[in-house]
Amino acid sequence: MLTAVQIAQLGCGLFFLTGLLTGIWKYRCMMNSPDAQAPVYVDICHRTALMYAFACLVLAEFAKLSAWPAAVNAWAVAVPIVFFASAVMMYAVHGMLRDTDNQLRRPHRLGAATLPGAFITLYMVALIAGEVGGFLVLFAGFLKPILFAA
Repeated sequence: MLTAVQIAQLGCGLFFLTGLLTGIWKYRCMMNSPDAQAPVYVDICHRTALMYAFACLVLAEFAKLSAWPAAVNAWAVAVPIVFFASAVMMYAVHGMLRDTDNQLRRPHRLGAATLPGAFITLYMVALIAGEVGGFLVLFAGFLKPILFAA
């Protein structure tokens, strides 16, 4: 079974590779565009994947320093990474479909389909809870020995 640090490092590597590959996609779009611009969500996908690679390193460092049990740390790392990945995947889908320049604008579009606003709201609340909650667990695990040292 992977440790929390290994999960975070794996996420880092996969997001960094995704950022590099989507950079090629972005470059090709820019070279083939009359205004030398990539579609909005191609650009967002590229930058976000790179940003999440470094966020995974932050998670790895706090997992190393956390006083919680290994399983708690593993979940606290895995949950945010799953939401990071779901966001990058959604940005890639919007980039491929070129269906919006703002995925939160109503009506919520996904290709030719319209997504229910409640679905988007539920996803965003879950994403916030997962990303912030996961980090808070790790941060609390870091603070525990500092604040409650014997």
